Amino acid sequence: MLETIAIILIVLWLLGVVTGTLLGGFIYVLLVIAVVLILLRIIRGRRPV
Repeated sequence: MLETIAIILIVLWLLGVVTGTLLGGFIYVLLVIAVVLILLRIIRGRRPV
């Protein structure tokens, strides 16, 4: 679940960078959130579903 959210946020950030429609620091906030989610996923490790 966290990986999916992180991937979506990274894609949104990349779209913002590519199109040049940066809404202030909003896109960078999305990037930071995505990185934090990825780090949490790595720290917690993969749990069997």
